[in-house]
Order: sequence, then structure tokens, then C-alpha cells
Amino acid sequence: MSINATLFVQAIVFAILVWFTMKFVWPPIANALDERAKKIADGLAAADKAKSELSLANRRVEDELAKSRTESAARLADAERRGQALVEEAKARATEEAAKIVAAAKVEADQQTVKAREALREQVAALAVKGAEQILRKEVNASVHADLLGRLKTEL
Repeated sequence: MSINATLFVQAIVFAILVWFTMKFVWPPIANALDERAKKIADGLAAADKAKSELSLANRRVEDELAKSRTESAARLADAERRGQALVEEAKARATEEAAKIVAAAKVEADQQTVKAREALREQVAALAVKGAEQILRKEVNASVHADLLGRLKTEL
């Protein structure tokens, strides 16, 4: 065999190998590469979608946090206002109660003063009668002279 025939046979074998590769080997490899590229593209698309959903979720979380912060601040302010109102109400009730106690004490003190004056008048009247008895050296009858003693009490 000559080199030309060998070269020609090798060219035919190479052509058959290329045809065989293009017909039976290359399509599964191309399909596998296409599937792999599609999976990678799908994965990248899913990652982009997940990233956008994550950013949306983060924005919603931030919005909810801001909303709950404002709500809690409003509730706290409302609770403080209620607390202040309760304190003011308690102060008002305490002031009223103190005023009632002071008024009752004044009334009681006035009553005690009146009772003390009455008792003092009785004692002064009794002393006056005893003094008059001793001056006159005779007994003065209190029941007989009740009118006179009543006027003496009112004068004192």
C-alpha cells in the first residue's frame, strides 16, 4: 500500500468517525450541555426571583416593624396619658377627702368649743351660786332662782 492510499483510507475512516460522532455521540453531548445550560439559567432566574422576593419581604418586614413601632409608641403615650389622668383623679379625690376631713374636724372643734363653753358656764354659774351663798350666808335654792341663773349663764 502506498502512502496515498493510506492517506485516502485514513481520510475515509476519519470521515466515518466524524459522521458517527456527529450522528450518535454529538447529539447526547449537545443535549446534556443544553440541559445543563438550561438548568443553570433556571437556577440563575430562580436566584434572581428569590433575591427580588427577599428584598420585597425585607421591605415588608421593615414596613411592619415601623408600623408596630409607631403603634407601640402610640399605645405607650396613651397609657401614660391614662396614668396621668388616674394620678390627677386620685389627687382630686384625695384633695376632696382632705377638705371633707378638715371640714369635719372644724365642725367637731366648733362643737367641742361650744360644749366647753357650756361646761364652763355651768361651772361659773355653780361657783357664782356658791359664792353668793357664802356672801349671804344662807342657802340659795337653784330651782327657785332658775330664771335668774339662766340669765346669768347667757350673760357669761
